[in-house]
Amino acid sequence: MTDTLPTAYTHELFGLDGQLAVVTGASQGIGLAIAEALAAAGADIIGVSYDIPAGESAVRTAVEDRGRTFTPIRADFADRAAVTALAADLAGREVDILVNNGGTIRRTPAAVHSDEDFDHVMDVNLRTTFVLSREIGRAMVERGHGKIVNTASLLSFQGGINVPGYTSSKSAVAGLTKALANEWAAKGVNVNAVAPGYVATANTKDLRQDTDRSQEILDRIPAGRWAEASDIAGAVLFLCSRAADYIHGAVLPVDGGWLAR
Repeated sequence: MTDTLPTAYTHELFGLDGQLAVVTGASQGIGLAIAEALAAAGADIIGVSYDIPAGESAVRTAVEDRGRTFTPIRADFADRAAVTALAADLAGREVDILVNNGGTIRRTPAAVHSDEDFDHVMDVNLRTTFVLSREIGRAMVERGHGKIVNTASLLSFQGGINVPGYTSSKSAVAGLTKALANEWAAKGVNVNAVAPGYVATANTKDLRQDTDRSQEILDRIPAGRWAEASDIAGAVLFLCSRAADYIHGAVLPVDGGWLAR
């Protein structure tokens, strides 16, 4: 046996040539890294975000520099009518891969966590994931193939502190992933999720700037560092690839070993 696999074999497993991928929350952070990774593997990208520019952007550059096409779509995931319209649009585009990465967080103690904050987080993180998965997934089922990867969280497994809406939404995303996989696995559609740990993105800026809290987090992570967005993108690429064809309903922690402690 050779020490390395032939290039043709690895490309057969992980190449996405000619596929069309939708990545939500694509304008920055994890979403940008995912779009870049999928484009590098050969996919054309539709990037969705509430603030994504129609013209030049970091994500457009990352995708087009790899020779793939990039289409930006603006959508506010807190606007139910906008999400419904987006889902109908995308369902008609023969999407091969859907990455439900867009999300938000509101940090307040449970005793003062408002209805408005709770509803906002649930709409953005959970309802949008369901509506897009339902509409695009229906079209995938009709064609007999497709990959859906949702973004869960460590807080799909744990309770967290001061984030009751976020924890509720991400626990539900994990459950939704399994429910959809149960229905669609036999129809050629893989539905899985990644569960990122503590990632150095805008969402964790406040935590990273709190010296004591940041050190507490690092002390708990066996890998000894915060994740980079590219760490999450690699796991998503795997779940979108042929290498993951027999994986259904998995919620894959990408956490530097946090949950193993």
